[in-house]
Amino acid sequence: MKHLIEFVAHHKQDKHRGIFAVCSAHPLVLEAAIRHAKEARSILLIEATSNQVDQYGGYTGMTPTDFRRFVEQLADKQHFPHEHLILGGDHLGPNRWQNQPAAEAMAKADELIRSYVSAGFKKIHLDCSMSCAGDPVPLTDAIVAERAARLALIAEQTCIAQFGESDLVYVIGTEVPVPGGAHETLEALAVTTPQAAKATLEAHHHALEQQGLNDLWPRIIGLVVQPGVEFDHTQVIDFEPQKALALSQMIETSGTMVFEAHSTDYQTPLALQQLVQHHFAILKVGPWLTFALREALFSLAAIERELHPAHQCSGLRDVLESVMQDHPEYWQQHYQGNGEALRLARGYSYSDRVRYYWPDRDIDAAYARLVNNLINEPIPLPLISQYLPLQYAKVREGQLAATPHELIIDHIQDVLRQYHAACLGKSPSI
Repeated sequence: MKHLIEFVAHHKQDKHRGIFAVCSAHPLVLEAAIRHAKEARSILLIEATSNQVDQYGGYTGMTPTDFRRFVEQLADKQHFPHEHLILGGDHLGPNRWQNQPAAEAMAKADELIRSYVSAGFKKIHLDCSMSCAGDPVPLTDAIVAERAARLALIAEQTCIAQFGESDLVYVIGTEVPVPGGAHETLEALAVTTPQAAKATLEAHHHALEQQGLNDLWPRIIGLVVQPGVEFDHTQVIDFEPQKALALSQMIETSGTMVFEAHSTDYQTPLALQQLVQHHFAILKVGPWLTFALREALFSLAAIERELHPAHQCSGLRDVLESVMQDHPEYWQQHYQGNGEALRLARGYSYSDRVRYYWPDRDIDAAYARLVNNLINEPIPLPLISQYLPLQYAKVREGQLAATPHELIIDHIQDVLRQYHAACLGKSPSI
């Protein structure tokens, strides 16, 4: 994908230039991102993870082809050209099937890669770092790289068969802890050492040679490492440039590769800028966007309660809590504590396990009722000031319509604007 290869070249000339990837499947989040990219006249990078989207549907119920159609339909509604979209696959490997023997898990990972590439995804994160049943824990760099190279070969063959040539770009490596935010309370976080990063690169380079993929190396544009950023349920570990200085200097020896930083959600604007300037030039954001969506919806539900009697209200917060308690599989392994602590975590944790529940029929019905209760008459300005103060300023200045939909979209875009500013608005332009 020439846009991303050119982006890396531009970053090598100007270390202030970055790009961010939107990692979400929620239609409101994606609409906000598409509208932001259209206004900024920039390329939009959207990524699906291997647990969200796979050949069986993932937790979203979408295959890679389904996800592509879904994104393109949203783009069409906003008159955003398909050629300005880049789709990426994140953590593609045996992640979903770790409880199975490696042979079975990797066979399914083979098909996962085929399905993503056939659907037109162009940015492929090869991540075989997770141990499967019977594997050593942790895996050696050699095993990880050998499995990643196997998937790379399948990706190349699939792309050539489907499109006549391969224009795929790749990211390798993984971060610690696991994607989606730490499960445990964080106190300190170890930055990847330059030696460990070099070992990852050397192992992958050798494994690709063994597969006859020497020509692939210039299209590996990113290495995932741990720059020292993470979040748990209630706190954020911010980027400290001095701790990652040796690591950031190490990637300067490569003319074709930058670092990709995962779990950058909730970083300060300054920290995001510093990440880019220290060559963590691809910033991934996901939970923060659905966290912002949840904030906007809870704020609108509070406004609704001020304007309507209780029996007419959507009860969105209560419906959400009830559904999450009835179906705890998406949060119970992540949250600990007593009843009140769990209630707060379910609703407000940075980990935002709420994002798995928005498609639920009862929650969707409550959302529809909330919007319907607020759409037919103007929302009083003092209530917008109280519950959505950043949007209030734009409404007063005539920049934003005071409708539920527009208030939600703009609140999500407040997060996107921080990433755009950190990248200086110089993601690949149209």
